[in-house]
Order: sequence, then structure tokens, then C-alpha cells
Amino acid sequence: MTLPLLEDLPDPSGKKVLLRADFNVPITDGRIDDDLRITAAMPTIEWLQEKGASVTACSHLGRPKGKPDEKYSMDPVRERLSRLAPGVELMENLRFDPGEEANDPAFVDKLVDGFDLYVNDAFGASHRAHASVVGPPARLPSAAGRLLAKEVEVINGLLHRPMHPFVAILGGSKVSSKMGVIEALIDKVDHMAIGGAMCFTFMLAQGYSVGDSMVEPDWVDRCKGFLEGPSKDKFLIPKDVVAMGPDEEVQVFSGDIPDGWKGLDIGPATTLAFIAPLEHAGTILWNGPMGMFEDPRFQEGTVDVAEAVADSHGFTVVGGGDSAAAVAKFGLDLRIDHVSTGGGASLELLEKGDLPGLAALREASNAK
Repeated sequence: MTLPLLEDLPDPSGKKVLLRADFNVPITDGRIDDDLRITAAMPTIEWLQEKGASVTACSHLGRPKGKPDEKYSMDPVRERLSRLAPGVELMENLRFDPGEEANDPAFVDKLVDGFDLYVNDAFGASHRAHASVVGPPARLPSAAGRLLAKEVEVINGLLHRPMHPFVAILGGSKVSSKMGVIEALIDKVDHMAIGGAMCFTFMLAQGYSVGDSMVEPDWVDRCKGFLEGPSKDKFLIPKDVVAMGPDEEVQVFSGDIPDGWKGLDIGPATTLAFIAPLEHAGTILWNGPMGMFEDPRFQEGTVDVAEAVADSHGFTVVGGGDSAAAVAKFGLDLRIDHVSTGGGASLELLEKGDLPGLAALREASNAK
């Protein structure tokens, strides 16, 4: 997948550049909790400024439903950006206008008015066919920013050039949201470990009782098909889990989980089984926590897997969202080769091999 890069742009000196960034950062009481997505845009901004360009960034924040909402104002981001990148302007929240999510051509025209060049560095938004993502490349000379290009390079490497053994560790709450990724990766990986709440649908498919654990009954047959199919030996499914029962009692169960108990973490034997193939792995992809790690009673599986990934000598990739939050919380993010800034975008690129934002850049580049 060849994308137009910053170096492919016409000379930016003296030009006005519209930068689509992903500044959708967590904010509590008007204060930014984690500015990773802002700092991640700095290499692109610095390159443009060094080349003499005037940069105006735009981004969405939260879900204001197409109308102004003070709760989702870009003011906290604008203040942080002004300290990190003096001279860069920031538009108000794109989603304050219904034309953004509707991909309204009139809104695209308003966005690009007065600009000479467009750069998409918003990997976390590039799976959305929104106006600011897919519209400008049809109107302005365009390129992928440093962050977007790096994210695509890493995920393409997982899909087409992984070092073996390749181990995928998938977690999170819903197996339905990860089924496409499982299907895309199962022929490429050597081991696939299934944790998080999604594992209980797999356990149900194995014939275990899962008590009050979260399951998706409509996906049991699909899970059973994998566990009985040609790749069945690649799957690592929990054999023990940490569960919470009546009066918030916590206990480890091997095999069946009794009624009234809810599985909330992988157990110690499962953790060891998941960690074992990581020691000699050439490539590791981890997307989704192993349990409800926000609660100290159910974080051990996620912590132990995160530490094993960080200790690995292989190339390590952690998907965005809760996985990225987990490695940051446990102070392990700097020991991971690549921590993605886009959870949903990472999953969709792994599953489909392309994103609307990437296609728009390629089409614009090929048309010029």
C-alpha cells in the first residue's frame, strides 16, 4: 500500500496547510488526562513548520451529535497544543457541524477554503468516511503525516511480513468486535490467545458452563467452528478464570464457572499458558485487556501479559484503546515497539487491509 508522504507534497514554504489530526483525547473537568494523541502529531507539525508552512489543525472530540456543546470544546486541546507547537492554529470541534459525519461536500468546501495543502495524520479517524478525512484529498495536494504512515507501515508488516513465531493476544469485551480480526489473522499467526470477556463465548463453545459471565450466544457456533477447524491447535483458550460471586467474593475456577459467578480475569494457569509462547516470539500483537484491569482484584492477568510482552525480544505491537491505556497505566509503554493511537482503526485495517482515509489519499495521489 503506497501512500503519498510529506516529501511528495509541493514545496510547503509559504503555504497554508490543513492538518487533520486525531486530538480526541480523554478530558476530565476540563483537563487532559492523556496527551499521547497530541504529542504523536508533533513530528508532522515540526516537519511542516521547518519547511516554512503555516499549519492549521482540525480534529473531532467526543460525540457532540452535530451541534456545539461546551463539554466537547477544543479549548483544553488548543491550550496544550499552543505550548507544544507555538504558531499552530486549531479549529473548533469538527463534529459541531453535522456536515462532518455526513461527509457533506459543502462542509468540505468550507474546510479547505484558503488552504493550499492537506495532510492526514489522524490514523484513529481514518476508518471513518467523514468530510475532513475523505473530502480534502479530492480538492488539495495531499499526503499522509508521519504518524499515519507509521501506523500503516506497522500493520501492513503484521499482515504481510511478520517474523515468526507470530503470537496474537486478543481480549476485550465482545467477540463480535474481534471476529473479523481473528479471521484475518488465523492463517498468519502461530498462536492466538483469547482472553477478556470475549473468551467466555469460546468457553461456551467448548461446552463449559460460564455462570453469569458475559457471552454473545449468536457467536457460539462461529467460535465452535474455529475450535474444531483446521487451525484449532493455534487457539489458546482459558482453562481457569478469576470470578466474582455473591457478596463480591473472588475465587479462581478451573473449567466450569458456577451460576451466580462472573468471570472477570484470566486465571494463573491460563496466564502462564499465554505467556509461554511469548518468550521466543518473533512478532507479538496484543489487542484488548485480559480482564477488568481497572479493578485491582482483576488486573493480574493483564499486568502479567503486559510485562511479558514488554520483556519480549520480538517485535511488539499493542493495539489502541484499552490495551494502550493498560501499558501506560503499568508504566510499560516505552518498552513496546509500537503502541497504536487508533483502536477501531487498527482493528479495521487488520481486518480489511484498507481504510477510507487511506483510499482517499491514494486516489488523490494517483489522480494528480
